[in-house]
Amino acid sequence: MTRSILIVDDDPHIRQLLAFALTKAGLEAREAEDGEAALAAVAANPPDLVILDINMPRLNGLEVCRRLRAQGDLPILFLSSRDDEIDRVLGIELGADDYVVKPFSPREVTARVQAILRRAGGRETPPADTAGAIVRGRLTLNTEGWTALWDDREAALTVTEFGILRTLASTPTKVFSRDAIIDRLHGPGFAITDRTIDSHVRNLRGKFTALGGHDVIETRAGVGYRLGACVGQAA
Repeated sequence: MTRSILIVDDDPHIRQLLAFALTKAGLEAREAEDGEAALAAVAANPPDLVILDINMPRLNGLEVCRRLRAQGDLPILFLSSRDDEIDRVLGIELGADDYVVKPFSPREVTARVQAILRRAGGRETPPADTAGAIVRGRLTLNTEGWTALWDDREAALTVTEFGILRTLASTPTKVFSRDAIIDRLHGPGFAITDRTIDSHVRNLRGKFTALGGHDVIETRAGVGYRLGACVGQAA
């Protein structure tokens, strides 16, 4: 089945440029000219991923992301200007999976879209564990269904958040540098800042802390992250 991508940007040239690149890659491209049109399009016919510009009239990308996250875990890729670092970080903290900085290469956007879709579709080879699940203390990751449970309660994770947690849980004694996490998610040479990984980790900690999982991810200063004890002890 062809995967559907909704491109949301007030610049018709950018929409057309991305639509051409995505269609050439075998994806279905749909367009929305602003945030309100995007929300209506998602409600009428949910896409597999949304490419979302941050700066738009009427309803900006951050607010659209906030509303979409309140409804579910639809993958989101942000488009942002070079001077929008604060907005990019805020977007990640709101639950976006990735971002691309303008001016961008359509091939780069397509590559990032495909990487997110591969993770969302569960087509990566999962770490070896019991019956498609990774169990670490009170944490259970269903690698086939892409769900994360703390005891019997599900944490609503984005595609990228799940990928990070699965990476850590696959080798619980290993400390992963931020670069190593990026390589696991996207492959070597993918340009994402350390700050982006830190924002995703903050999101993960916040979601599991709300369920009583205060010790899901451990920070090793100057090195990176590893899976915590996952027993519910406050750090």
